[in-house]
Amino acid sequence: MKVTVIGRKTEVPRGFRETVERKLLKYEKFFKDDAEATVVISQKGNFDNLELTITSVGIFFHSEQSDETYQNALDKALNAIERQIRKNKTRLAKRLREGAFLKGNAPDIVPVEDFEEETEFAVRTKSFKFKPMSCEEAIMQMNLLEHDFYVFSNDESGEVNVVYRKKDGTYGCIIPE
Repeated sequence: MKVTVIGRKTEVPRGFRETVERKLLKYEKFFKDDAEATVVISQKGNFDNLELTITSVGIFFHSEQSDETYQNALDKALNAIERQIRKNKTRLAKRLREGAFLKGNAPDIVPVEDFEEETEFAVRTKSFKFKPMSCEEAIMQMNLLEHDFYVFSNDESGEVNVVYRKKDGTYGCIIPE
C-alpha cells in the first residue's frame, strides 16, 4: 500500500509516518498492493485533526477524526475505516468482480486534489475523473465517504446526477432536465 502523510499548516511529527505505515499493514489483506492511503494532519482549535482516505479500484474509504494527539486520532480513524469495510463487505463483493482488490487492477478513478487559499475564504477544491455508475452504487460510495451528497455520472443516461441523504435518513437523486 502506498502511504502519503501530509501536514497542513503543521509539521508531521518525527516517526509518525512509520507509525501510520505499520498500522496500515493490517489492511493489506483487504487491498493488497494497489491501494493508496493518504493521511492529512492539521490543527483544529486545541485538537489534532487527522483525515485518512484509502482508495482502491475506484472505491474510497474516508474518516476524519480529532483528538488530543495524532496517534489517538489515527487509531479512531483506522477503527472507522475497518467498520466501513466490514459493514459494506457484502455490497462491495456484489459490485466488484472477483479479485478486484488484487494487484494489477488499476482504478479508473484517479482523484486529484487542489487546495486553493483565497483572501476572504479558504476554499477546498476537489476534482476527479469518475466512471459511470448507478444511483445505488453512488449511494454506497457516498456512505463510504461519510458525505451527505455525491456527484456522479449516471450509467443509464450519461448525465451528471447528485444523490443526497435527507434529514429523515432516506435518499434523493437530483437529475437534470
